[in-house]
Amino acid sequence: MILSRPKPLHFILLAALTATACFSQEAAHKNRDLGYDDTPLIPGQKWRVHDNTRKHPPKVTAAAQPGGAPSDAIVLFDGKDLSHWVAKLRGGKEGPPEWKVENGYVEVAPGKGGIATKEKFGDAQYHIEWQELADVSGTSQSRGNSGVEIMGRYEIQVLDSYQDLTYADGQAASIYGQWPPMVNATRKAGEWNVYDIVFEAPKFDGDKVVKPAYITLFHNGVLMHNRQEVIGRAIHARVATYAPHAPEEALSLQNHGNAVRFRNIWVRRLKGYDPQ
Repeated sequence: MILSRPKPLHFILLAALTATACFSQEAAHKNRDLGYDDTPLIPGQKWRVHDNTRKHPPKVTAAAQPGGAPSDAIVLFDGKDLSHWVAKLRGGKEGPPEWKVENGYVEVAPGKGGIATKEKFGDAQYHIEWQELADVSGTSQSRGNSGVEIMGRYEIQVLDSYQDLTYADGQAASIYGQWPPMVNATRKAGEWNVYDIVFEAPKFDGDKVVKPAYITLFHNGVLMHNRQEVIGRAIHARVATYAPHAPEEALSLQNHGNAVRFRNIWVRRLKGYDPQ
């Protein structure tokens, strides 16, 4: 009978260390499923690459239908009433809105002032659908004119620009008086148009603008403005300028004396990355 010789102690220790190392590597691999604590810092951030202490984004339920409001949106007009709005009248007065609400839309009532949201917003995502009446008439700026006035002053033009011509920085989807849209994606009168807007509010230090406003706009799913800088408050036939205002202001819809319809209006406040 051949007896096996006992293994030297250093072989036993080596085997134990190898097993421990394999176990440690396996455990480390499993732990890294949720991130790392030994990777480099991301430039300009306080987080490491794949940081295992970084909070996960809050969950939001998307709408079942395209264009519908997600679960974290504030629905400003659902087709039923104008309870979220006030009328903006001459002399800065406010009152109950008198625009016509029927069949799921609200229609501008000429002579009854514009309307503005009761709630105020800063950085935000807006969804707004609008329609020119099938029998729209007039030319240039008189053809179905209205406007989406973010913070009550930074205007995205609403107009029947399907075939009718006006000045380029005043057609539908323009940042009024500043930037024409990149392309014309306006649908013909009687069909619904869709604006999806990302707005970054300006910031002021006293009377000084320390950060201008920026607008990103999709019109009927087509990019019109790609984080385009806004040079100031919309104004006719003059260069726009800034005047200091609050960090949050109302969204308003313009009454230019033309019957224009709006529906499915909602907004999301933008909180940025890593919300507290």
